[in-house]
Amino acid sequence: MSGHSKWSTIKRKKAAKDAERGKVFTKLIKEITTAARQGGGDETSNSRLRSAVLAAKGANMPQQNIERAIKKGTGELPGVVYEEKIYEGYGPGGVAILIDALTDNTNRTTADVRHVLSKYNGNLGESGCVAWMFEKKGLIAINVSDCDEDRLMEIAIDAGAEDVTTEEDVFEIVTAPNDFDAVVQALENAQIPTASAEVTMVPQSTVAVDEKHAEQILKLMDALDDNDDIQQVYSNFDM
Repeated sequence: MSGHSKWSTIKRKKAAKDAERGKVFTKLIKEITTAARQGGGDETSNSRLRSAVLAAKGANMPQQNIERAIKKGTGELPGVVYEEKIYEGYGPGGVAILIDALTDNTNRTTADVRHVLSKYNGNLGESGCVAWMFEKKGLIAINVSDCDEDRLMEIAIDAGAEDVTTEEDVFEIVTAPNDFDAVVQALENAQIPTASAEVTMVPQSTVAVDEKHAEQILKLMDALDDNDDIQQVYSNFDM
């Protein structure tokens, strides 16, 4: 699990910036709609939808927006069908870039991704070129002011968490994807609020880059994040 903590800290800061700009709602609505279309509108039996709704509530999305997105996914309201697409490539300094997209026009999104990577000294690679460097994990952040560390450790480990660490002002819980829901439920039962909770891709190891390359990589990732078709951008760089 080397490398996940640094990257998850960067992701949380970026997510906070995105929430401030309001652009996170568009991405969350796409994810909720797609999750409901694939697995139905019942959160109790659709873990992907449950995670998406949890993220939406964490971003303070109005409940009516969430319900409308679910109904678009289940067909109760008309909505766009999005195709899931994963792009792989390299950024400045040779770091790996993994991109999750939900799009209604693959040709447009592919062209946009290629353009952004090229603009910031990266390039689009073939399928499988960097995905092997990442693994799927559940990541749950708890504000340190919301729970005692010993109590949190006991609850999380008993529910199946792999690790609990302290990262700046949050406790970070790492789970296997299959144990994510059980840990989230255990925290909810214990009335411990989550700052964020998601099943995501984390690097198995990180690549150290200098300050110049780190600045370029962050600009590249911000440019990708600005595209409404891009749901998540992952990298294995360390600063």
